[in-house]
Order: sequence, then structure tokens, then C-alpha cells
Amino acid sequence: MIDPFVVLDDRVRLVVASRSFYDTFKVEAETARGQSFYDLSGGDWDIPSLRDLLANVIPAQTQVDGFELDIRFADLGDRTLMLNARVVASQGDDGPTTLMVIKDITARRQTEAEKQALLDETEALLRQQRTLLSEMQHRVANSLQIIASILILKARAVASPETREHLTDAHQRVMSVAEVQTHLHSVDGIDRIDVAAYLTKLCRGLAASMTGPANPISVEAIVSEGTLGSARAVSLGLIVTELVINAIKYAFPVPAQTARIVVSYETTEKTWRLKVSDNGVGNLDPLPRNGGGLGTAIVTALAKQLGGRISIVSNDEGLTVSVAGAQGDADMPLAA
Repeated sequence: MIDPFVVLDDRVRLVVASRSFYDTFKVEAETARGQSFYDLSGGDWDIPSLRDLLANVIPAQTQVDGFELDIRFADLGDRTLMLNARVVASQGDDGPTTLMVIKDITARRQTEAEKQALLDETEALLRQQRTLLSEMQHRVANSLQIIASILILKARAVASPETREHLTDAHQRVMSVAEVQTHLHSVDGIDRIDVAAYLTKLCRGLAASMTGPANPISVEAIVSEGTLGSARAVSLGLIVTELVINAIKYAFPVPAQTARIVVSYETTEKTWRLKVSDNGVGNLDPLPRNGGGLGTAIVTALAKQLGGRISIVSNDEGLTVSVAGAQGDADMPLAA
């Protein structure tokens, strides 16, 4: 359908109009010619913004493109119109005529308004979600601290060395979970996490909390650029924390300035591999095969959750524990 248009004389009287104009705006063609444009449609066109527009176009013989006009019609209701007006010819002594094309963009603007409202609502929900997530993370962190404090107090209070060791071990595991949760909280709960930054911060945190001048052990991450899903980050972070803690505790019975633990995470299009290596005494399996260790249960369960397999290489140069698996939707692969 051709957009409605009108031709007006220099007194803004209707000279001619398209059939689409008459039909769209309910104007009688037989009686409309020669009338002031402002009187058409029962005077609905008589609004200050339109008068100002035509007052600037006709005397100056200029043009206007894309002028938006909000107008209320008695029969059509509220409409948003886009007007393009320009002087096209002179009518002798009668002065110039002006062509004005009228495009109804009401539906377009309503759609845009609905989309914007939906975007605003979505952003509000996301802000609310982030607030709730932040609150939950603070609550989890506080709860973990309380549990850890209770465990260490119980460990100090019991007389049995074996029970004390188990309680201390459980305390260390709770603190491991707290360490992972702290690093995830630092990325504001987003779903994709920078793996290099995440594992680097995690290793620094573990080194800061468990090493020092009396136990100088370097803990570093060597990770290629990319991101991973937050769900995988939790599992990988807990595996790294468990293996690093075990290496710090058992790989270096005698302090050494060259003591080093390296965490690496590598991916290809089809596979992923996490490795935790140390240059300690070696021949110490941090995952006892008798099935009784809590560390064994944690790492084995998390590796299974990721669809990965555990392998261990131990010799006189140290020990390396690897967890590797195939990429796939269930594995939440890296997206570089």
C-alpha cells in the first residue's frame, strides 16, 4: 500500500490527496479539496507541532524528513505519524505547493516500546538475581567459616590423636570449599569464567594461606587463555585445591627453596586435561588406593562428575596427578 500523501497550497489548503489518505484518515474526498488541512478529520490535524512544521516548510520553501508527530484522532485513537514534507512547485500567483507524505509508524513504535520494556524488565530481574546471588554467596561464606571454626575447636578439645587428625582434616576440606567459593564470588556470579585468572588467583590464595618463610613452596598456574562454565569451575577448583593441599602437606617433608607446585589446564577441540605436579620426594600417592581417604573420595567424585579419568605418575623427580576427559556439552568445554 502506498503511504498516504497530500498536496497543500501556500495557505495550507488541500489541493489533492491520495486515495490512501482519504481511506486511512476517514476524509470525504468530495468535500475536502480546498479546505484547510487543519480542519480535516474534524479538526484533529489542528495541533501546534504540525502548524510549526508547515510554517517552517512553506514560506522558506524547504523540506523536512522523518518528523514524528503524536496525534489523537477521534476515530482512530492515538497514532504516531512520520511526516516528510517539501515544496515541489509553484502555482503561479497562488504561491508554492507542498507535498507531505504521511507514514503511520504507530505499530513500529509500540513494538519498540514493548521490546524496551522487556529489556528493562530483564535487566531488573538480572540485577535482582545478582543481588540474591551475592547475598547467598555471603551466607555460604559465613556458614563455611562457622563450620570450620566449630571443627577446629572440636579438634583442640578431643583427647584422641586420631579423632583430632580427622577433625583437622575435615576443617581443611571445609576451608578448601570456602577458598573456591571466595574466588567464584570475585567474578560477580557470571556464568563464564576466565580460567587463567581463576586458577591463578586460586593458587595464589592457597600459597598465601599454607606456605611461608618456614615452608617456602612456589605454587603457580600455567593456563592457556579461555573461559569455562561456572559449574565446571567449582569442580576443577575443588580438585586443584585438594591436590595442592596434599602436595604442600606431603611432597616436601624437608623445606627447600626450590619446592614447586604447578597447576596446568589444557584443552583441544576434543579433550581437556588438568594437571597438578610437584618436584617433591615422589612415590607418595596423594590418593590412597585403600579407599579410606577423604581426599580420595573428593577428587574421585569430582573427576567422575566431570567425566574425567585420573592418572598418576610418580618418580624421583616428583609426582603428577592428571584428570582428563573429552569435551562435550556435559563437560562445559572452554570457549576461547
